[in-house]
This record gives sequence, structure tokens and C-alpha cells, in this order.
Amino acid sequence: MSGNEFRFFLSCDINLPVKFRVDRLEGTLPSIKSPNSVNDRSGISSTTEERRPELYVECALYIDGAPFGLPMRTRLESMGPMYCWNEPITLSTKYRDLTAHSQLALTVWDVSCGKDERLVGGTTILLFNSKMQLKTGKQKLRLWPGKEADGSLPTSTPGKVPKNERGELERLEKLINKYEREQIQRVDWLDRLTFKALEKIKEQENFRNGNSYLYLVVDFGRLEHRVVFQDSGANFLLPAPITSTNELVIVWDPEVGKINPSEHKQLKLARSLTRGIIDRDLKPSNAERKSIQRILKYPPTRTLSGDEKQLLWKFRFSLMSEKRALTKFLRSVEWSDVQEAKQALELMGRWEMIDVCDALELLSPVFESEEVRAYAVCILERADDDELQCYLLQLVQALRFERSDKSRLSQFLVQRSSHNIELASFLRWYVSVEFHDPVHAKRFYSTHEILEEIDTWCGWRRWI
Repeated sequence: MSGNEFRFFLSCDINLPVKFRVDRLEGTLPSIKSPNSVNDRSGISSTTEERRPELYVECALYIDGAPFGLPMRTRLESMGPMYCWNEPITLSTKYRDLTAHSQLALTVWDVSCGKDERLVGGTTILLFNSKMQLKTGKQKLRLWPGKEADGSLPTSTPGKVPKNERGELERLEKLINKYEREQIQRVDWLDRLTFKALEKIKEQENFRNGNSYLYLVVDFGRLEHRVVFQDSGANFLLPAPITSTNELVIVWDPEVGKINPSEHKQLKLARSLTRGIIDRDLKPSNAERKSIQRILKYPPTRTLSGDEKQLLWKFRFSLMSEKRALTKFLRSVEWSDVQEAKQALELMGRWEMIDVCDALELLSPVFESEEVRAYAVCILERADDDELQCYLLQLVQALRFERSDKSRLSQFLVQRSSHNIELASFLRWYVSVEFHDPVHAKRFYSTHEILEEIDTWCGWRRWI
């Protein structure tokens, strides 16, 4: 998923029951003592003994402040001090039946007192956040001692710590949740150091607060994409209520980022190859020339609009003498059109020779044509070993975008490294690092095997 895309599921389309996992209870429970009367020689003597709490969690769903469905219970857990259930809970309600104000009420009970259950505490959490997205990952909820979970709106037992009471520990917990949802890049050696430091901070905070709070950890898991709330449509025919406030309403458009079929058809008609003869004589006007120069200054990560692509295609013949324009022109080509792709490749061979640094852009995942990527390798062959070593890491990473394991790029890198011991050493280590990528590991193993064969043949193994 690129930075400009947001892929999501609509809650009204998910025909699955609501699932989550009750993980554990954090904090120290107050000691519970029960009287145990024993008669001694003098007559009456009363002693007390400390009981081991036996806890379970009652889970109830509330929709718009009213209970919905039957509550569920976890098993009894008596192994403290950190009571860990790690038990999945499946409700009878489906995601499509939820509303924007659906919340989960969790109450912890202690049955070690005999017939009378002791209320430990309760907490509630909304299933959708302020952006109307389904909450995912682990959620650390504060228990309200001696209070049963309140499912009304607004609730009197909110699980999230109020903003005015949040400290360093709450901020770190929020970052950990982002890490578990893969919103923070994972670096193994740095993660180990970070989590060690986090444990020390937790111990210091718990010692400072005296473990005065109890927390219930619940894991909502995660789906392939985010889940955005949308009503099932049962009330779409009712008139919308008229409000006098200026509240901003967020509407999710499922067609955002998709190609407009009418615009796509118009572009194909405008770029008809029957106008190829006329296009050869076209020259841009002063305003069009300024627009083209502005487009040529775009960074490689900038996506061209439909009008910009049309402008570059229209004046493609007059731009052949401008080497900076080749990469932008190739971005404007409709590669699904066989005739247009054929003409673009023909023009590429007659274009002004581009620089080596521009050839790196042609090896990005945007360009899937083997001819274009082979042309980029031909440009790289003009670079000397010192210049090639500056781009070697990026070239190794570009191997994952090739169509085959033994591509033109991999053969070029191995061939050049066979004549330079220093280049071969860097190539070996860059390729070895990519072995940890589970998706493209096979491709880098293949390149490494070719390099090993040439290494052995040249007798360089003792130097690398």
C-alpha cells in the first residue's frame, strides 16, 4: 500500500462474528483475607488466612447504550499475580450489525469468596475510534475498582486513560500498539534495545505509582486492511436529520484512486496512433513549453496527472532531443496498448542518451517492461566501477522488481563484479542482507549462487 492509497473494508460488508481475545490483567490486586474461626483451650480464637483470587471476565456488547446479545464469560484464572487468560471470545453479533457507538463492557469478578461473587472492577471501550475505523491490536484498559462496566452513553467507566492523566507510560503503550499493527518499521537489533529500555521505564513508573491501578489487556487482532464504519443501508431511505451545527462529516468514497473510465477513454481517443504523422510537426507554445519544463523538474516519486501525460505524449517527437524528458515520457505511455507501447519503445531507441543516474529511475517498480529495464542496464554499462559502486545498493534492491531470477540486471552486476574484487565483496554482502526478505529471498539466492560460481572460478574466495 503506497502513501497515496488507503485500502479498507466497509463494516456493513463483513459477515463475520465479532471476535477478540481477553489477554491478561496487569497490576496488583488488593489482598483478600477471610476469617477462619478455630476453638482453642481458652474457648474462642479467630485467625485469618489469605485467599487466592479466582477471576473471570464477563464480556457484554452494548449498541447505542443498550445491551445487545448475551454476555460471554472467560474461564476461571487463579495463577497470579499477572492473571493471564489469553482466551478468544466470539460474540453472536456480526460486524455488519455494529453501529458507530458500539462498545464492549468488560467486568472482572472474583469467585474465591464462595457464593457471593466479589466485584473487582469494570471497563468499557468503543469498537470504533474517532475516525470511524475499527480498533485493532492490543488495547490496555484501566479498570474502575468496585464498579461494574457501564455500557451507557456516555459511560462512567471509560477504559482509556483521560488525556490530563496520561504520562510517559501511556505514550509508550500507544507506540507499542502502532508497532504491533506494523505501522512502525521493524528493525530487529533496534527493537531489542528499545524493548529493554521500555521494561525499565515500566518498572520505574510502576514503582513511582505504587501499582495503584489495574489494567485489563484486550487484543482485537487485525484484518488485511482497515475496517471503516458504514451503515448497512437499512435507513438510507429516511430523510437526513437537519442540524444547526457546523460539524464536519467524513464520507468514505470507495472509488477514490480508481481510474475514471470516461477520462481514460477520452485519453485513448486523443492519443490515437492515426495522428502519429501530424504529431511529428507539432511544436509546443510558450505556455506549453513552460508546463513541460515544470513537469521535467518533478521528482521521480511524483505521479503525473492525465493532462500532464497527454501533454508529454502530444509533443513526444519534439522532446527527443531532451534527455531529461525520456523518463517522464515513458511514465506517460499506456503500456496496456500494444501499438502505443511499440511506438514508445521505438522512440526510446532514438532518444538522446540519458545519464546514468536517470537510468536508476527506469529500474523502479513503476516500469515493468523488460525492454525499458534492459535499456536502463545498457546505460549502466557506460558507468565505471567507482560510479557503479555508489549505486550498487539501490541496484541490488531493484532486483526484486525484475520478472525473472536471472534477469539482465543480475547478469550485469555479476559480470561487472567478476572483474573487480572490491565490487564483488560489496555485492555479496548486499545480496546476503536481502535473504531475510521472505517474498524475494529466492531471487537473491539465485544471484548469490551465480556470484559464488564466478567467485570459485576466479579464485577470489580467500580475499572476500
